Amino acid sequence: MTADALAGALADDGRRRVFAAIVLGAASTAQIAERAALPARTVLTGIRRLTDAGLVTGSDGALVADEVSLRAAARERRPADDAEPAGDPVLRTFLRSGVLVGLPAQRGRRRVLLAHIAERSFESGTRYPERAVDEALKPWCAAGGSDHVTLRRYLIDEQLLTREHGIYELL
Repeated sequence: MTADALAGALADDGRRRVFAAIVLGAASTAQIAERAALPARTVLTGIRRLTDAGLVTGSDGALVADEVSLRAAARERRPADDAEPAGDPVLRTFLRSGVLVGLPAQRGRRRVLLAHIAERSFESGTRYPERAVDEALKPWCAAGGSDHVTLRRYLIDEQLLTREHGIYELL
């Protein structure tokens, strides 16, 4: 079971309630329906989906959470991609699939992240109008971790980009 499969299996409120009832000791459909305050049909569907996902094992009257699968999903490591070098904890923390999920408060960490973004967004020796800079930074901000204007300002403040008369250049 992958972490994504686990999240998908528990994305529905009814399935979460069914799973919680099982974890808390309900072993039969009737017990689960009573504890989760759900109709039997919803419980049966939830049990089937949770079993298919590998979260629940057993049969009616002996249902239990599959702790081995849960532990394996918790230990599963997300594969690193090119935008998130495995060796840099700052990038692993603040980037997900090449998208910014937040900005570090600590200046040194923020500079590491900004340098990474600048290197991948701009070419040295090329001059960019403000609109092109904004367009290059917007994809980094798709997750809402920041906005492109703040990112642009930090790149200037950290002297990773220069700005003169609305024209930007990588230093």
